[in-house]
Amino acid sequence: MSDSTHTRPTKAHGGDDEVAIERRTLRDYYIILRERVWISLPIALVVAVGFFYYQARKTPIYEAVASLQFEKPETVVTSQGVVDPSVRSDQDLNTYIHDINSNKVRMSVIQSFTPAELEILERAAMKQLPPGSEPPPVSSLLGTVDAEPLRYSYLITITDRNQDPEAAALVANRYVEEFMNYLFESVGGKNEEAVTYLRKRAEQLRKDSEDAEKQLQDYMRQHNLVSLDKSIDIISDRLKSVNSALSAARLDMLSVQELVQEVADFKKSGKNLLEISYIASHGSVPTLKAQLSEAEQTQALLMERYLERHPKVIDNADKIAITKIQLSRAVDLAIADLDTRLAAAKDSVDALQKEYASQEGKELSLRALSVDYDSLQSRSTVAKSYYMEILDRLNQTTTFKNLDKISLHPLDKAQVPGSPISPNIPGIMRTSIGLGVLVFLAIAIGLGFVDDRVKSAWDVESFIGVHLLGIIPQLGTIRDDEKIGLLDVAAGNESANEAFLGLYSSVKIQSKLDFPKSILVTSTIPGEGKTLISCNLAACFARHGKKTLLIDCDLRRPMLHRHFRQQNTAGIISWFEQGAHMDGDVLTNPELGIVKLGENLWLLTSGGRSKSPTELLENPVFPQLLERLKKQFDLVVIDSPPMGAVTDAMLIAERADEVIYVCRFNRAYRKHIKLYIKALREGKNEILGIVLNGLSPRRIEYYSNYRYYRSYKKYYGAQT
Repeated sequence: MSDSTHTRPTKAHGGDDEVAIERRTLRDYYIILRERVWISLPIALVVAVGFFYYQARKTPIYEAVASLQFEKPETVVTSQGVVDPSVRSDQDLNTYIHDINSNKVRMSVIQSFTPAELEILERAAMKQLPPGSEPPPVSSLLGTVDAEPLRYSYLITITDRNQDPEAAALVANRYVEEFMNYLFESVGGKNEEAVTYLRKRAEQLRKDSEDAEKQLQDYMRQHNLVSLDKSIDIISDRLKSVNSALSAARLDMLSVQELVQEVADFKKSGKNLLEISYIASHGSVPTLKAQLSEAEQTQALLMERYLERHPKVIDNADKIAITKIQLSRAVDLAIADLDTRLAAAKDSVDALQKEYASQEGKELSLRALSVDYDSLQSRSTVAKSYYMEILDRLNQTTTFKNLDKISLHPLDKAQVPGSPISPNIPGIMRTSIGLGVLVFLAIAIGLGFVDDRVKSAWDVESFIGVHLLGIIPQLGTIRDDEKIGLLDVAAGNESANEAFLGLYSSVKIQSKLDFPKSILVTSTIPGEGKTLISCNLAACFARHGKKTLLIDCDLRRPMLHRHFRQQNTAGIISWFEQGAHMDGDVLTNPELGIVKLGENLWLLTSGGRSKSPTELLENPVFPQLLERLKKQFDLVVIDSPPMGAVTDAMLIAERADEVIYVCRFNRAYRKHIKLYIKALREGKNEILGIVLNGLSPRRIEYYSNYRYYRSYKKYYGAQT
C-alpha cells in the first residue's frame, strides 16, 4: 500500500526537538473522501451532469473533406532559362492556402450554387426558423471552411463543417472546383507584353508619387509646419482657455461695478454706508463697529448714573469720537480698495481681449493653410497607393509569366458523412465521468488539506505542540442527565468509563505537582465539553480516594448546578457580595454553600450570574479563597468559561496550578488553540495537555494511528 509522509519538527512538551510524522496511506485518503462525500459528491454530480447536458445539446455538426494534390512536372526549358513551376516549399503551399481562404474564391463559390443546391444549403437552417421566415443569406450557410496543408507532402485538404451532411460535401467539392477555376484565370495566360506595360506604368507612378511627396514637404517647410492638425488643436485649446478666462474676468468686473454703483447711490441718498455688506465686512470695519456700539451702550449707562461733566462720561465720550473717526477711515479705505479692484478688473478684461484676438487670428491663419495642405497630402497618398498596387501586380505577373500549365488536380472528392463529429456522445460521457471524478477528488481532498480544525492527535501534539491527555468518545447515545458522573453508570457505558479512567491516569502521569493543587479546565469556544470533562475528571479523583472539590467559575453562564440539580443561591458571587468572609470552616460557610455530591466529591456553585465577573476574579480575596480550599481538599477542579469568548479564563488561570485544555473534534481551529495555549504559557501556567472530545469509534480508530506510531518510535528508539 502506497503512502505519503509529512514531517514537521516540533517541541511538544519541553523536551528535545523531534520530528513528528504524519503518515497518509490509501486508507487515510479513503477516510478523507468518506467524511466529505456528501459535500463533494453532489457538486461533482452537478458539474458532470451539467457538462454532459450542455455538450450533448449542441447542434450536430457534420464534416466533409476534399483533397488537392500538387505534382512535380517535367522541367520546362525556354529561351529565357529553366522554369520549374512545381510547389517547392511550405511558403508555396501557404500561398495557395491563402488563396483558397480569400474572399474572392468565397464569392465565386457563393455565386456558383444552383437553386436546387441552395435548397440543400438552406435545409438545416430552415428547420430552426419559424414557418414563413425568409432564408438566411448564402454566406452564412457555407459552414466552417478550413484549408490546411499536410506536412511533408504536396497535399491540401479542404474541410467543411456544416449542420447538414449533404451541404458539407457540396461546399467542400465546390471550393475545389472554384479554386481550380481561379488558378486557371489568374495564373495562366500572362505574357511578356503585360509585364512590359506594367513596368512602364509602375515607373511613371513612382515619379508621380515622389513629386507629390516633394511638394508636400516643401509646403510644410515654407510655413514651418510639423503637423498642421496638432498646431490647430493647440491654438484651439488656447483659444478656449482664454475665452473662459475672459468670461470670468467680465463677470468679476460687473460684480465690482455693481458694488461701486451701490456705494455711489448710498452717498447720494445719504444712507449709512455700513448697511452695504461689502463695507460692513471689510478689514477692521466689523471690529470698530462693535467697539462703537459697546461704547455707546456704556455711555447710556453712565449718563443714567452720573452727570455730563463726570470724568468717566467725558472719557467714554472721547472714546466714542475716536472710534467714529477710525470707523470713517476704515469705510473710506474699503471704498478705495473697491475702486482699485475695479481698475484691476478692467485691465484684466482688456488684456484677455487682446490675447483672444491674437489667438483667433492665428487659428484663422492655420485653417486657411489647411486647405492647401490637405490637398497636397491627399495627392501624395493617392499617388503612393497607385504605385504600390501596380508594383504588387507586376510582381505577381513576373512570377507566373513563364508558366504554361498548372500542375494541380483534385485528388479525392468529399463524401457525404454518415454521422456527426459533434456532439460525440460516448466521448462526452467519458469526459463527464472523468470530470466528475476529478471534481469529487479535488473538493474532498482539497477540503481535507485546507480544513484547519482539530481532528487528530497529530494536530494536537505536532501542530499545537501540547501533549494529548486522552480521547473521549462521542456520547450521543447517552442521555444528557447521564453524561455527568459517567463513572456511576453501569456497564452500558464501558467505553466512556474507560476513556475517563484513561484521562485520569494521563493527568496523574503528566502532573508534576503533588496534592493539594488546583486544576483549571477550559476550552476555546462554547460547546466543546469542558463541563463534561471537569465533572467526570473530578469524579475519577474522588473515586480514587482524593477529597475533590468541583468549582463552577463560569460566572457569566453557570451550568454545574443544573447538571447536579442543585440550587444556585449560595456560591462564589453571593459570598463575594456579602463581604467575602473566610472566618471559620469554609466547608460550613453558608455564604459559599459547598454541597457534598457523593463520597469524596463536593460542589461549589457560582452563586448567581454576573455580567462583569472580572471585579471578583481580580480581587485578592479570590486567590485567598482558592488557597483556603486547597487546605481543605486534595484537589480543586475549576470549570471556567471558554477562552475564545471572554477573558475570565486567563484571570482564573493565573490562580490555578495546572491547566487542562478541552478541544472538541472538528470544532475549534488549530491556529486559535495555538494562540490561546501560547498566552497560557506566557502566563507561566503549567499546561497538562489537551483532551480531544467527541470522536466516534471509527474516527478514534483512524485518528489514533499517529499516536500509536509515536509511542512505538519512543519505545524502540530508547532501546537503540
